[in-house]
Amino acid sequence: MSFTGRYELQSQENFEPFMRALGVPEDKIQKAKDLKSISEIVQDGKKFTLTVTTGSEVIKNQFTIGEECEFQMMNGEKKKIVVQMEGNNRLVAETKGAKSVTELNGDYITHTTTIGDITFKRISKRI
Repeated sequence: MSFTGRYELQSQENFEPFMRALGVPEDKIQKAKDLKSISEIVQDGKKFTLTVTTGSEVIKNQFTIGEECEFQMMNGEKKKIVVQMEGNNRLVAETKGAKSVTELNGDYITHTTTIGDITFKRISKRI
């Protein structure tokens, strides 16, 4: 199953508390919470390029399954992570204090990130 495609955000849960936990300034949270978000994923075997466009902000990350990479977080911070694939439709990454799971089911991607006791969930649909 290939992750390659463009996905539009359909719903999200706990956006504001999650952004506060990341240390994002309140004014930036309020501006971003209602913006349309498009994720584009290009998968070439074990290599992935993920580009997330929210309003005028673009975050682009590249990684290879099983190899350490530098990943730019939503707050602009960069962290070293290793992304693993579970089965053929699930990507899992863990870093100090955080776990991220991205699961592809048909035309939908569910992305869940947990930091401490806050879980941020985004559901996007292939467009």
